[in-house]
Amino acid sequence: MSKQKLIKRLKSYYPMERFHAFVTFPAILVYLILNNSFVDIFFLLYGILVCIIILIQGQHYWKLKLYRLMNKPFSQEKNLNIFRNSKKINLILIGLIPIIFAIQLYQNDWGTIPENLILWGMLANFFAILEHINYYNRQLMIDNSADLEYLKRNKKLKIASLAKDLKESEL
Repeated sequence: MSKQKLIKRLKSYYPMERFHAFVTFPAILVYLILNNSFVDIFFLLYGILVCIIILIQGQHYWKLKLYRLMNKPFSQEKNLNIFRNSKKINLILIGLIPIIFAIQLYQNDWGTIPENLILWGMLANFFAILEHINYYNRQLMIDNSADLEYLKRNKKLKIASLAKDLKESEL
């Protein structure tokens, strides 16, 4: 893929990630807080917050990739450390999911009722795990024909771009 096509692709992709990180998911969070009891949505809120944290990391990564292609300066070592630390924090947050789930159940007398949105909470937390995998392990999103061809040819998902960059210590 030519540099210009890659820049064009990143210019379309980065704003979408940024919009979801700073608008879509926070708006859902605010809506839920305003329309539900905290006790009923504790687990769901946690999942959405973890999603927001990981999406912020993702939009920052794509911004830096765009900067690299446009020859805009940025501190590579500082940002590599940010991503290394973020990965560790994500794993801690993901590890806390069962505990948060247990707290949600305890708050609701170990029951699930439609009002506590427990299934939505499971979905939000699962989505957070998938987002982490998508950025730090394997590229789960197949968004172009090259990705699809890679999957068909190799019978496995690509290593995530951020995972490669962290391994090579170069953004």
